[in-house]
Amino acid sequence: MSSHYLTHTFDIHGGGMDLIFPHHENEIAQSCAACPDSKVNYWMHNGFVTANDEKMSKSVGNFFTIREVTKLYHPLALRYFLMGTHYRSPVNYAISQIEIASESVFYIYQTLQDCKEATSKMQNGVDTSGGNKAGHLCSTDAKKCIENLRNEFESRLSDDLHTPSILNAALQEVLRVMNGGSLNTLKKQKKQQQQQLLYDDIMDLEKEVRTVLDVLGLLSSLSYCEVLQQFKEKALKRAELTEDDILESIGDRAKAREEKDYSKSDQIRKDLALKGIALMDVGNNETIWRPCVRLEESSAQPAATIPTREKASVQPQQD
Repeated sequence: MSSHYLTHTFDIHGGGMDLIFPHHENEIAQSCAACPDSKVNYWMHNGFVTANDEKMSKSVGNFFTIREVTKLYHPLALRYFLMGTHYRSPVNYAISQIEIASESVFYIYQTLQDCKEATSKMQNGVDTSGGNKAGHLCSTDAKKCIENLRNEFESRLSDDLHTPSILNAALQEVLRVMNGGSLNTLKKQKKQQQQQLLYDDIMDLEKEVRTVLDVLGLLSSLSYCEVLQQFKEKALKRAELTEDDILESIGDRAKAREEKDYSKSDQIRKDLALKGIALMDVGNNETIWRPCVRLEESSAQPAATIPTREKASVQPQQD
């Protein structure tokens, strides 16, 4: 059957680590005996999935399906989580790890959305033709960042598809430059020539990030805003809250701050953080929310061993 549909040469043959011997060795022996020109260009044997550091088993009750995971977490978060471990290595499924992956993908798309909003506000004052025009600008830092991402991307994929190195290093560096450098500077820059340079930087960096996401299967066909909304909806489902519930909490917190009841204000924020909802004050008395890794119960409580006279110096800062 495989020879009929795929000929005698396979480009990629996958399977679990436990199939190397005897299953795949037997398959090679049979195939080569029947068809001497049979071969596989690349054998890819994946590591096993454990759940909370225990072998997955239906009898133990720690078995899960992709459909079950994606009820509460975005499919892109699951994909990012799986690529965060090299495919030949065992991967440990834990809620804390997939929440970290979910926050990472949200951060990527929030950065792209922020860049889109910033550049769209200034399109009337700059040349938006991009690299198709001879006057297209790109700073030395942006060029270096793009070149590094391209080199690292090709190098790591060529190194047995080492996706963790791409996600945790080169890609994060580009996002940091977009977030902390180009984007913040663009918002403050008044000179048109510098605006043009920063605009071109952001557009070039965004293009490279999209290329990487596309190859890794992390680029959605939806708009950045729509993807972010999907992540928020999953977070609300996990927290068993509605957006109206969160807006009500934001209102209660604002009232507590007005009354200088900072203890209550802090508690509202912590209660939401325990459910995976982060509140962010963005200026002009505005507060927004986003999904986050759930705050551990122990992190929200002061240590019991701290002497009473020292508590004042270690209490979390008030809002």
